[in-house]
Amino acid sequence: MTKKILIVDDLHSAFKDKATALGFEVDDQPLITRAETLAIIKDYVGIAVRTKFKIDKELFDAAPNLKFVARAGAGLDNIDIVTAKARNIQLINAPEGNSDAVGEHAIGLLLALMNNFRNADTQIRNGVWDREGNRGYELKGKTVGIIGYGFMGQKMASKLAGFEVNVIAYDKYKTGFSNEYAREVSMEEIVKHSDVLSLHIPLTTETKQMVDDEYFFHFKKPIFFINTARGEVVDTSALLKNINSGKILGAGLDVLEVEKFPNLEEQAWFNELKNNEKVILTPHVGGWTFDSYRKISEVLAQKLAEIKF
Repeated sequence: MTKKILIVDDLHSAFKDKATALGFEVDDQPLITRAETLAIIKDYVGIAVRTKFKIDKELFDAAPNLKFVARAGAGLDNIDIVTAKARNIQLINAPEGNSDAVGEHAIGLLLALMNNFRNADTQIRNGVWDREGNRGYELKGKTVGIIGYGFMGQKMASKLAGFEVNVIAYDKYKTGFSNEYAREVSMEEIVKHSDVLSLHIPLTTETKQMVDDEYFFHFKKPIFFINTARGEVVDTSALLKNINSGKILGAGLDVLEVEKFPNLEEQAWFNELKNNEKVILTPHVGGWTFDSYRKISEVLAQKLAEIKF
């Protein structure tokens, strides 16, 4: 019997090509709806998805032959991991494929914040030439604190090497990871020494709303804050409060608690966030480059080849 894979999202052809070469029959349907997927998923051993919809218990119930879920990206927060594990459904993802993109994007946000790029550009376009008001900070000599030292955190650290900064990192679930790019430290050292804080942690029940007012309270110095991880990790209202108090000098956010319109503009904090000159926003594209689009599919294809049926 031919093993069938359903692609329900926009993936680079590298995944389909490799899967076909491995003997799978691949249905590439990036425009398929969730309802249509539920109606046919019973015929497939695998499903490949980015962020189109959740792979939850309802979908697993409709897929008695499902053996694996391929997540074209890093996080697995749109997949019901508990149900997948209980049913022995393998989960593969591709943080290796977009870690370079995330690291570069995070540094881009940081440099833009420290040098007032957004404000300076807007002012000039509106006839204002203000050198003193756009005086920036140099990254050299600063201490960058990284929370989470997986693929993303490691790439951020390695890409900071040329800036002559002191990189310290904390990971609750890893030890002994100090290397030439970062020094493993306690959370106490992160809050004591950091000039910059960059998040590289997954969204879990433990990390949801982890970064709140109390979290920021412990930092000893004003910081620049970067989040390219997951928006739900941060309490946006607390973030704005700490920007207004001067505890946060600037925030670069590629992810938000609520994403996409119209839901985003319905949030109580959105108007304040979008009008804050100390915030730079990007639409969850940190790991989504033309290069990572291909690399993610290549990584998934490689992992697919290693799955044992």
